[in-house]
Amino acid sequence: MTTATEIIRARAGTAPIRLGLILGSGLGHLAKAVDGPAIPYADLPGFPHVSVSGHNPHLHIGDFDGIRVAVFGAREHYYENGNPAAMRVALETLRDLGARDLIVTNAAGSLRPDIPPGDLMLLSDHINYNGRNPLIGEPTDARFVPMTKAHSPRLRKALARAAAAESIPLPEGVYCWYSGPSFETPAEIRMLKLLGGDAVGMSTVPEVILARFLGLEVAAISTITNMAAGLSDEAISHDHTKAMAPLGAAKLERILRRYLRDLA
Repeated sequence: MTTATEIIRARAGTAPIRLGLILGSGLGHLAKAVDGPAIPYADLPGFPHVSVSGHNPHLHIGDFDGIRVAVFGAREHYYENGNPAAMRVALETLRDLGARDLIVTNAAGSLRPDIPPGDLMLLSDHINYNGRNPLIGEPTDARFVPMTKAHSPRLRKALARAAAAESIPLPEGVYCWYSGPSFETPAEIRMLKLLGGDAVGMSTVPEVILARFLGLEVAAISTITNMAAGLSDEAISHDHTKAMAPLGAAKLERILRRYLRDLA
């Protein structure tokens, strides 16, 4: 059987990938900046099934401001099929294509008044409140992955420098993973604040765990689309998330482009 790696190399060339990027809800249009082919997930064995609107289920391979990248226009969330390891084959393929770094983005709700909708947050750490782990069932001792520095200090510093160069605030904070698909209750948000959470969302943590398991360094940025339940009068919904994501997406694109130019 032809592997995803073989298909990608046949369609996009064999030059190694420098960086992987996973796009969150409402951010799929950023993939259009990649100069190269867009390969449907459906053509790649083992790649996730994506059923969430606002996502672009294609892998974009090519040049992005001088760096050869692999941009995942969509992810499969745990709440779609109950599989926290849904992105494993995709990230294994990224590693096999030569990448060593991964940047993950997501749409999230803020627990802090100083990080309002339209702003960004760089993840300093995360809380796996969902409790599910994508490495359950892995038979080797490699499953015991240390997570002390799960969010790469090197990548975080580079992204912070890029944000500063663009005069875009990029505060750090702790991201809490809830399973979804229902949004959190005000009581749950009050609990997460007591636990030290700064933002909440339905993704990213499984991908960070898988990335570290596979030897990839990873950093993550949240686009804040709403205040979490009970912290404002907003009507929280997925449509609201998609509508608000572009406010932060423009800032995120500027930071990523600056980061890539600095890397080049």
